[in-house]
Amino acid sequence: MSEIRNYLLVKGKTGLWEVIIGLEVHAQITSKSKLFSSASTDFGNEPNTQVSFIDAGFPGMLPVINEYCVEQAIKTGLGLNAEIHPVSVFDRKNYFYADLPTGYQISQFKHPIVGEGFLEIELIDGTTKNVAIERLHLEQDAGKSIHDQNPTKSYIDLNRAGVALMEIVTKPDMRSREEAMAFMRKLRSLLRYLGTCDGNMEQGSMRADVNISVRRPAEALGTRAEIKNVNSIRFLGQAVDYEVTRQIEILEEGGEILQETRLFDPVRGETRSMRSKEDAHDYRYFPDPDLPPLHLDPAMIEHLKQTLPELPEAKKKRFIKSFELSPYDAAILVSEREIADYFETTLEAGSFEDLPKRGKLIANWMTGDLFAALNRDNLSIAESKVSASALTGMVNLIIDGTISGRIAKDVFIEMWETGQEAIVIVQQKGLEQVSDNRAIDDCINQIMSANPQMVEDYRSGKDKLFGFFVGQVMKAMAGKANPSLVNEILIQKLKG
Repeated sequence: MSEIRNYLLVKGKTGLWEVIIGLEVHAQITSKSKLFSSASTDFGNEPNTQVSFIDAGFPGMLPVINEYCVEQAIKTGLGLNAEIHPVSVFDRKNYFYADLPTGYQISQFKHPIVGEGFLEIELIDGTTKNVAIERLHLEQDAGKSIHDQNPTKSYIDLNRAGVALMEIVTKPDMRSREEAMAFMRKLRSLLRYLGTCDGNMEQGSMRADVNISVRRPAEALGTRAEIKNVNSIRFLGQAVDYEVTRQIEILEEGGEILQETRLFDPVRGETRSMRSKEDAHDYRYFPDPDLPPLHLDPAMIEHLKQTLPELPEAKKKRFIKSFELSPYDAAILVSEREIADYFETTLEAGSFEDLPKRGKLIANWMTGDLFAALNRDNLSIAESKVSASALTGMVNLIIDGTISGRIAKDVFIEMWETGQEAIVIVQQKGLEQVSDNRAIDDCINQIMSANPQMVEDYRSGKDKLFGFFVGQVMKAMAGKANPSLVNEILIQKLKG
């Protein structure tokens, strides 16, 4: 077996190999109706209840372009830093399949709506990389064949037939599973920010065809295999691992890689052959005679550009500048629009003036205790048991000195389990922080009297014992003492 790591080169038995990865991502456009018909796009309805005559391929039915879907594609192209083509053409891609009633798919081939662009990805080591986008084109989805309902029959559900898709094609720019997975995460986040695709991979509204080949460093590109319809970022990584190993082993044993379409089996963690890969000429593309070329108004493109929401990169830079966050923390907070919204809601709900301090404190609580609780209970940020306003209430108690950071951890656990507000828990359990100088002073005197040798050792130069005294005071005061006051008074008393 070859040794697979997230490096640019993979070590096989006979030397090093370079992995070449390109993606074709099918993203279902967020739209209430289909690309060329008014049929609904709702997910999960009864089979064949959302099918128009156009979707069913009835003779004489003429497609009519959905203007909203065109706008969604343009917005996505702008988010991908890509060229928007003023004129694009719809083509017929001919192939026979049972759930494609017309015998062809309306797509775009030589003249797509969106041209070249790029998407910046962040890697584990903190570096960034631009992945080149070759094109984005509009096309209609096929229906669904169901093979497990009857031992001798297959059933067809055309609810999905005609649903608008954006196919986003990258150049073969990625060199590891890490880069491919980072691209999918970033693209999914971008689409969700833009509101052009919900990114729900489990429901199939975003899926990827993964093109993989290997070659010796600096040699010509090898023959690629295409892994079809991968619907999970985790599965994408597993598919890359398996396919890279498979191809290297074949080549090192003197074999030949076939250009083919393969499927990934998530149960076995392996890819298997599906069919030989067709070339473009096999589909017999030609311009759809029922659809004229699509001409875009420059004013519409400019309007859409001006109305784009703040995108992840811009939001990340603002978080770093405004709240003094590390690039790592900022990247986590903008990774999903819902997470960024939660963070900013906590800021809006606060009342004190030190915004950078508050932003940093909230970021720490979110990336620490909150995310740990969400992961443990397998919840999304939208399902959090502690709302943004509730977290703000707890953070305010830390800022104004009502509770210490240590007590806050216990309060947060109680909030998560009971749904109560922080102030209620603090008052019911008497957890208010002690900021009474005299009470802290008396406690420190008792600790010093009980540990005269430790006091002498500290004054002799053993500075590390300071932590011992702090711990003893906090223990004696049940963690309620104001830490800054404890430190301040201890320093003065231990000087002697």
